Amino acid sequence: MKQVISVLFLLFVCSLNAQAIYSRDYGNKENPPVIFIHGGPSGNATLFEGTTAEALANKGFYVIVYDRRGEGRSKDDQATMTFKESFDDLLNIYKLYGLNKANILGHSFGGIIATLFTNQYPQKVSSLTLAGALFSQQETYDHILKEAREKFKNDPSKLKQITDIEGLPKNSAEYRKSCYNIAGDMNFFSMPNPTPKSRQLRKEYEAGDFYKQNYRNPDSPLKFYKNESRNNLNNISVLKNIKKKDVPIFAVYGKNDAIFSEKQINDLQTIVGKENFDLIDNCSHYLFVDQQDEFLKFMVEHLH
Repeated sequence: MKQVISVLFLLFVCSLNAQAIYSRDYGNKENPPVIFIHGGPSGNATLFEGTTAEALANKGFYVIVYDRRGEGRSKDDQATMTFKESFDDLLNIYKLYGLNKANILGHSFGGIIATLFTNQYPQKVSSLTLAGALFSQQETYDHILKEAREKFKNDPSKLKQITDIEGLPKNSAEYRKSCYNIAGDMNFFSMPNPTPKSRQLRKEYEAGDFYKQNYRNPDSPLKFYKNESRNNLNNISVLKNIKKKDVPIFAVYGKNDAIFSEKQINDLQTIVGKENFDLIDNCSHYLFVDQQDEFLKFMVEHLH
């Protein structure tokens, strides 16, 4: 059947102004629906959409991508960036596309939103898939800083930078950003040995329209930390609670996604079960680009 691709905009009222949330669907509406939730705050779905959304739809899924309110292509100066706002907008995505239930796919910070949404609305979720998703944030920050102290142990300026980061409030946008900046300095987000396909996917993305739309709102994290009290979460207990509600949880991570400690990965595997978990070789944080074929294989095997 010829693939159906359409662009739809979700319009609803925020205060006195109508605001639009960017969303787009890929594939046949009769296929199992998958809603992709991007990372952030200050993220968007352009990388996933520009490289993987259509490929996933071609595997027999009805794929929906969207940018959260106040992020990416869903510009809204009035956005609060709270979880409640994210949940309300996601529920409107369900309404817009006529969905009663859907498979939720959360990447990075999107995994936090996906987990909390699934716990609150289990009746709306067919399955939860964590893809390089955050789940115990302080453990991630502690791991990054510990690794940085070891890597830069002979660099006094870097050690001072690490000490300064450790002195920041743990529930602040500056602390989060500083931890991830130093993780970037250590190449924690980069795959060790880019493959010809991963290089090609990146090249095509950067040459295309989606890359041109790769807007990241620097105010989003500031608003999130100002307005949302739940801003440094450990969702281990939440994931265990979701399992009790009989919602299947799947998890796929890059073996070289160095922002996660070995303990974190083992803890997550214990919760979801070995049969629902995969760790992909030569793969870091953006696994749907680093090892797209393996990522798609995981989705097909577990969601079909």
